[in-house]
Amino acid sequence: MERRFCVAPMMEYTDRHERYFLRQISRRALLYTEMVTAEAVIHGDRARLLGFSAAEHPVALQLGGAEPERMAMAAEIGQGFGYDEININVGCPSDRVQSGRFGACLMAEPDLVAASVKAMGAATDLPITVKSRIGIDDQDSYDFLRQFAEVVAAAGCATFIVHARKAILSGLSPKQNREIPPLDYERVYRLKADYPEFEIIINGGIDSLAQCQTHLEHVDGVMLGRAAYQSPYMMAQVDRDLFAETAAVPSRTDLVAAMLPYIAEQMAQGVRLHAIVRHMLGLYHGQPGAKAWRRYISEHSYQAGADGGLLEAAVAQMSERVLASAS
Repeated sequence: MERRFCVAPMMEYTDRHERYFLRQISRRALLYTEMVTAEAVIHGDRARLLGFSAAEHPVALQLGGAEPERMAMAAEIGQGFGYDEININVGCPSDRVQSGRFGACLMAEPDLVAASVKAMGAATDLPITVKSRIGIDDQDSYDFLRQFAEVVAAAGCATFIVHARKAILSGLSPKQNREIPPLDYERVYRLKADYPEFEIIINGGIDSLAQCQTHLEHVDGVMLGRAAYQSPYMMAQVDRDLFAETAAVPSRTDLVAAMLPYIAEQMAQGVRLHAIVRHMLGLYHGQPGAKAWRRYISEHSYQAGADGGLLEAAVAQMSERVLASAS
């Protein structure tokens, strides 16, 4: 499994429709699901929570939970659905997640994380990975991070995805926790230098392929979150620039055309158009007419009878704007 370029698990964003769209842009990116709790996997609507298109591979399932036996059960179920990796969330700082005793607060309990890694590894044949912060609250020294990684690695985890900020567990919202604690990329680099046997993926504040290439001089992979969601076309260069692929880079109109059969198939199954095309609002980010593209799709995707033709109409409007600006 290659983790040189990954798209982060993001609640309310990286659902199956978003992942299918991103897969049309990059063949090589590793995609992650939204976090799903182990209890939801065990007791909930598994087809809705875990179902995905085979076209999304490679794709990893992120689980949230703190009970090793329950995490192992959920991981085994995830393997049955065909995921390529199971990731443990040890980075989310939200109050709701903390109330369940998982997410970033688990960094203070490396033995418990290790127990989950061991149980999940015994229950599945998949790689079990951990996504964490560099620390929490006043436990934010390099030694704290190092000791956490050592304990978890001893249980069988070889891959750490590290958001290069500490999490502050009270007083900040999840959004503020992505922005206020300062980034410390050097600490993540040091972890890789001190433990070359670990696979280290760096996350946090990365918003360009140039930055990715800089990080890749020090670590094994990069993970982008909101930047990949808000400006998805930046990923069109990933296969060429980061994986030395020679295939042609798809145009934005190519990507729209690639989505039309999927939209028709999903709508035939009862999926609402907006649930899919909302993920495509950033396709023209930074381009002339991007605001008009977003507005047209947002205003029309809820209308009765709207289908994939909405995107074709939006593309036609964009083409007209380009011709008008060139004349």
